[in-house]
Amino acid sequence: MFHSIKFICLSFVIVLSGCATVDLEDAAMDVAAKKFNPPSPGNSGLYIFRNMGVGTALKKDIRLNGECIGESAPSIYFYNEVAGNQEHEISTESEFSPNKVYLPTLAGKNYFVENYITMGAFVGGANLRIIEEAEGKDAVMKLKLAKQGNCNSQQ
Repeated sequence: MFHSIKFICLSFVIVLSGCATVDLEDAAMDVAAKKFNPPSPGNSGLYIFRNMGVGTALKKDIRLNGECIGESAPSIYFYNEVAGNQEHEISTESEFSPNKVYLPTLAGKNYFVENYITMGAFVGGANLRIIEEAEGKDAVMKLKLAKQGNCNSQQ
């Protein structure tokens, strides 16, 4: 009996400690994005990232203005140029409904949004928060640039 309980507990820990992965862009694109150059005239740069933390086995869809950016996973980021001087909606799938942040932008500036996993009632949820530039740059420097365009859910 004791061995059965021990096996079940060990299996549970192994399943929960798995790590989700997504396809990455090539190293040259990653290095270029980490230069944090000003975006093209009239645009803003947008970095959406996810550090390590709880829920490493979970992937969560990220959308920008309703369009799929990709699935987040631990230690990755996405980079996009968006129209400057406009508000943009960034959303992530969560336990019951998408969570969103609205980001007003200024042309010529880079912005950083963190995607993080939260504990849910049934499964892990996800949320987003806007991060200051210095903190965002520091976080992105430790991450890898993910390929875009693969979302699993319909919003």
